[in-house]
Amino acid sequence: MQAMSNVRFSTPGRVCLFGEHQDYLHLPVIPSAISLRIAIDARHTDERTVHIDLPDMQSGDRFSLDGPLEYRNDRDYLRSGVNVIRRHGFTFSKGVRAWMEGKIPINAGTSSSSAMLVTWIAVLGRLSDQEQMLSPEECARLAHEAEVIEFGEPGGQMDHYATALGGILTIDFAPALHIEKLPLTLGTFVLGNSREPKDTKGILARVKNQVVTLSHVLERRHPGFSLHTATAGTIADLAPELNAEQVTLLQGTVRNRQLTHDARQILTSPSPDHRQIGALLTEHQAVLRDVLRISTPKIDRMIAAANAAGAYGGKINGSGGGGCMFAYAPDGPERVAQAVRDAGGDAWVVSMAEGVRAE
Repeated sequence: MQAMSNVRFSTPGRVCLFGEHQDYLHLPVIPSAISLRIAIDARHTDERTVHIDLPDMQSGDRFSLDGPLEYRNDRDYLRSGVNVIRRHGFTFSKGVRAWMEGKIPINAGTSSSSAMLVTWIAVLGRLSDQEQMLSPEECARLAHEAEVIEFGEPGGQMDHYATALGGILTIDFAPALHIEKLPLTLGTFVLGNSREPKDTKGILARVKNQVVTLSHVLERRHPGFSLHTATAGTIADLAPELNAEQVTLLQGTVRNRQLTHDARQILTSPSPDHRQIGALLTEHQAVLRDVLRISTPKIDRMIAAANAAGAYGGKINGSGGGGCMFAYAPDGPERVAQAVRDAGGDAWVVSMAEGVRAE
């Protein structure tokens, strides 16, 4: 095989505009890629090893390409990416030397791990013996397999498709996966990192496991019950056989689904009302804060400060319990960003972004 020159791929982070905590329930979501990216530079080596530096994390990894790779922990994504892509028929007769850098906040709800894996899969496809330029959809599918399925984690597919495809997407998971990129340009957002560490797996397991288990129980007891069609009235009728927390979780799930539907109607209209988009973000936050209980007092203060400084609305982003919030701030975003900083967070002015790309 002829030696290949350096390759460089990058992938954006993402925010979930509407549908937080719904993708793993196969309910619709509306994510948007944002203009903070992770990039990987890589080239071939004559050694059959992978050697990657991660200076942002002051770490790296080195491992042989001979035989299946064993995992050292349950988020050993660089190795799982190699295992998964080889499982799909890609081979490596040469090694890979790589460097990764990024601006996406880590472990903060903006899909840094998914963006990293999408980028890594794109790099591996290009540097494989097949020298294949994978499509964004293929990168998303393989990255989801390497991050979620490989380790039995409780996340969904939204992060991988949102970062790989870019722009604003509407994603339906049932009855089959259907993704539409909206021909819409929104104004600027302010992303704020609370710097509070979050337990992604713990929160996802708590919220997801309860709702999924409860949904399965109700489907057995009441043929025809579905989270896709249940209404507030449906939940009220079922309340006598549920405890208070179960009723609250189901009500929140149904309300989030309806908010996502309402937002979709606005975002696909000929002339979207941007202030109404902000108002729906604020209403979504109320459900996430008061019903699913995934927000924190500090994030609540950051959102309130952003809104007081002129943002149209905002919400927590990601699984919750810490991490990031964002506010829709098409007017005066720097003023809004400063208000978030004054409330104790880091802040960036971001915009919509394209997906994984070769640079």
